[in-house]
Amino acid sequence: MDSTKEGKKDKSIFREYFELIAETAIFVFFVMTFVVQAFQIPTGSMEPTLLVGDFLLVNKMAYLQPVLPGEKWILPRRKLRRYDIVVFKYPRDLSVDYVKRVIALEGEKVEIKDKQVYINDQPIPEKYKVHIDNQVYQKSDYYRYEEVIRDNFGPIVVPPGHCFVMGDNRDNSLDSRYWGFLPLDYIKGRPWIIYFSYQAERDAYLKTSLKDRLRKLANFIPKARWSRLLKVIN
Repeated sequence: MDSTKEGKKDKSIFREYFELIAETAIFVFFVMTFVVQAFQIPTGSMEPTLLVGDFLLVNKMAYLQPVLPGEKWILPRRKLRRYDIVVFKYPRDLSVDYVKRVIALEGEKVEIKDKQVYINDQPIPEKYKVHIDNQVYQKSDYYRYEEVIRDNFGPIVVPPGHCFVMGDNRDNSLDSRYWGFLPLDYIKGRPWIIYFSYQAERDAYLKTSLKDRLRKLANFIPKARWSRLLKVIN
């Protein structure tokens, strides 16, 4: 066999593999940059809907407006709705991502009376929420400000370009009751699916880096919540 042809064949195969790897890397980079984001649940503020140790894929294009003709047919979009769960940049520290549920939209009046949420003076159903504290603090409890606004808040109108978000674990959530309205521009996407979940110890989880958590993934397998794998988030 001609060694020259054999060398060219080897180079051709090498080039094909290189191009395949490069194209795959570019595709993955594009997807992870513009389409989906991996996200981990570090706290119990969204329990029981989302649990500490849930690993999510977030749809980053859920609320983006189409920029090309016909694009909406390729990548379906929708307007922000009440009850949507969203991942967003925490307004007090934009380097941190939070996940909460949208409760009130711009222009709506929101009020909480004895733990019940009212939108435009009408109570809204919230089958997903839980209360871990039966105590209800009234506005007359001047020295328990944080507990008071937890249970009795407003009324206040959501300004344009913002929304009001709360955690499902209603008595244990740092949300719009404490730090204000969420600018719509800070929303990064909508959680789509749980791709892995394990029984995490909350304190230990919070004190470890993402690199350490991934490195120890093998130790988490026995604690995996298999019933939550590939669960679509509503």
